[in-house]
Amino acid sequence: MTRKRVVVTGLSALSPLGGNLSDSWNNLLAGKSGIAPITLFDATGYAATIAGEVKDFSPENYGIPMKQARRMDRFVQFSVAAAQMLLADAGYEVTEENATRVGVLLGIGLGGLRTIEEFHTRLLEAGPNKISPFMIPMLISNMAPGQISIFRGLKGPNVVMTSACASALHAIGYAYSEILLGRCDAACTGGVESTVSPMGISGFTALKALSTRNDEPEKASRPFERDRSGFVMGEGAGMLFVESLESAKARGARIYAEIAGFGSSADAFHITAPEENGDGMARAMLNTLNDAGVGPEVVDHINAHGTSTQLNDLTESKAIKTVFGKRAYDIPITANKSQTGHLLGAAGGIESVFSVMTLDQGVIPGTINYDNPDPACDLNYMGDGPKKIRPNYVLCNSFGFGGTNGCILYKRFEE
Repeated sequence: MTRKRVVVTGLSALSPLGGNLSDSWNNLLAGKSGIAPITLFDATGYAATIAGEVKDFSPENYGIPMKQARRMDRFVQFSVAAAQMLLADAGYEVTEENATRVGVLLGIGLGGLRTIEEFHTRLLEAGPNKISPFMIPMLISNMAPGQISIFRGLKGPNVVMTSACASALHAIGYAYSEILLGRCDAACTGGVESTVSPMGISGFTALKALSTRNDEPEKASRPFERDRSGFVMGEGAGMLFVESLESAKARGARIYAEIAGFGSSADAFHITAPEENGDGMARAMLNTLNDAGVGPEVVDHINAHGTSTQLNDLTESKAIKTVFGKRAYDIPITANKSQTGHLLGAAGGIESVFSVMTLDQGVIPGTINYDNPDPACDLNYMGDGPKKIRPNYVLCNSFGFGGTNGCILYKRFEE
């Protein structure tokens, strides 16, 4: 039995590099950094005072009335804004006939941390009677897909995947699976996150995970590089409109790329550290290739998780060598987090958008701040800028706390 084909027909980005897909992609190729001093709160006295913020964001610019926006956490505002751009890019018209066949499946790591902080302060200062009835609906993670479905009348599967920094890739994999199983024809999928907040920054600082290179924010995120000192917090959304090939053809949609395979795994090792030999990461990559029915030799490019933390970068490098052998040294590897920071649960979303754009545009983005190679991370991390190479297959990696791993293989679309 021939398996259905699932294609990507829409993209949207809301990132530290820009408020839309075009700006985010062009600034990525230009080697610009979206990392700067924190403006969303007063970070005076914090060890880490830099982040990748979405600049000058206004919900009204994305068709969200201010009355409704005030009842949404910032991450929910991001999700609706990204979905508005996504459906426009896909050219998808929601009708009574198709609404029940379109899902919203998103990855979110932490949800409404900013709302929790705000109302906890109000509780302590003014007492329990001053808590808004909108507090819970503002902060729960599933309100991101929920609000999208309400805004656009989408009545198919409506689900959040929460698996730390692998959330968005797992959500895309779930959407892909739902379409393969015939449970829906199309879906808005990807990830969203906004945790540049006092608790978010303090919590990751306590884990010694964040870079404190505050005097040079644009140089602080340095994946796979010798002088890396931790990741930089980012925020934003990256979404894909995915649908069956039959659905795309029936409406004459533009097709960016095809999803060839999805795989996941668990390290079963530690709550925050990856398994040092990279076995779990390697199994996720191999499971993805097996799902696609292809071998490692077809992969032309890897969009790495590449967090800029000592252990993660080293472990991912080992895992890539395990899967690809000697070919690992020749495959161009990109680390988008060098420019966006780490979007946590949304990381696999924005990086999937960039992976699909790589296939569509025939340009592999570079990795900035790769100045002094780490001898233990000795692969081709594209430190010399973007290259005009037309890959056929791009592997996108995401790995999270708890030892959760996810990978998706994107393929250049051919009839």
